[in-house]
Amino acid sequence: MTFQRQELGKAGEDEALKFLLDKGFLLIGRNVHLFCGEIDILMKNKNTFVIVEVKTKTDSSFGLAQEMVNYRKKHKLLQLAKALMQKYPKINVRIDVVAIDKEKGDISHFISAVEE
Repeated sequence: MTFQRQELGKAGEDEALKFLLDKGFLLIGRNVHLFCGEIDILMKNKNTFVIVEVKTKTDSSFGLAQEMVNYRKKHKLLQLAKALMQKYPKINVRIDVVAIDKEKGDISHFISAVEE
């Protein structure tokens, strides 16, 4: 991954975090490592842990940001959710996607975007 893509990803995560905090979510952690991968942002909303996948695009010439969560990424997110449920069996877990379009200045929040 190039330095510019890393910086774009980090800036997108910062923006998504602020957006979710403003909506009343609580931050549990960023770049949370589990044995099966990494969670961009882990939040808590009421009694639910929310795995947040952040996708940031500078333009839509190759599709929308949310479309970048493909089959492989969905499979990885489901693995992360299962690992989290094993670690915390009494807490609900869901997977949200926050898509950031830098070109339009839009942020879209897709709740329960990935389900089994």
